Amino acid sequence: MKVTVAATQMACSRDYEANIAKADALIRAAAAAGAQIILPQEAFALHEFQFMEMGPEWFARAELLDGPTVSHMRALARELSVVIPCNIWEKANHAYYNTNVIIDATGDVLGHYRKSHIPLGLPGCYEKVYSNPGDTGLMAYQTAYGKIGAGVCWDQWFPESARIMALKGAEILFFPSAIGSDCHDHWEVVMRGHAGANVMPLVCSNRVGREVGTLGEVTFFGQAFIAGPRGDVLARADKTSDTFVTQEFDLEEIAEMRAHWGLFRDRRPDLYGPLLTMDGTTRLP
Repeated sequence: MKVTVAATQMACSRDYEANIAKADALIRAAAAAGAQIILPQEAFALHEFQFMEMGPEWFARAELLDGPTVSHMRALARELSVVIPCNIWEKANHAYYNTNVIIDATGDVLGHYRKSHIPLGLPGCYEKVYSNPGDTGLMAYQTAYGKIGAGVCWDQWFPESARIMALKGAEILFFPSAIGSDCHDHWEVVMRGHAGANVMPLVCSNRVGREVGTLGEVTFFGQAFIAGPRGDVLARADKTSDTFVTQEFDLEEIAEMRAHWGLFRDRRPDLYGPLLTMDGTTRLP
């Protein structure tokens, strides 16, 4: 089965409707270019206040799983027959999560994933003020165009995230991001390692533009990219444009390559107990 994937990137403002309209236009353009699974960036409907604001009024921006952003993207996915991993800031009773809602090409919701790793202490990052640690666990979803896994931003720095999604059957990994500063090379090479270590394509979106708040500012470096199953970058966007990149993959050919390499055959989960600890100490049964 051949599938074409896309990663988008765009600058966001404080105008929700303008952000939605811009994301809609990019997804339509990517679909017109042949993309079947299209990844918008993290928090594409919002000004990225979690990096530069701290106050109770921001919680009013969270939405339910069936709120306006997901509703819009469900209708768009159905119209274009594309899969959209849609990132929102979710309100669930008195909890708040950074959440991917996986929308199939029919417009149906396949499930949702809540960001597992929540950063704090990075320059100008206050996400832990606004988000609970995710409680869904990492998952894979059977879409119309293959089985996919989708983490969120800081999840992408943890090899366990990619490996768990792969173990659950993912054929392509997706990571919506909102990241700037001077960490681009580290950011990209870590994810290229996930692609190579799991012998599977990886799609990463990002943000562009400068956003300013009362506690600081961020210039997002864009460079959304798509890596192949050997970890090589096959498509990369620039640093400033509202744009997208696409790449076609043959999933059956990649599955054959993955089996041949034997990375999943030669795993030794019986030796990986220290991964379940904070300090690497092996626990007795």
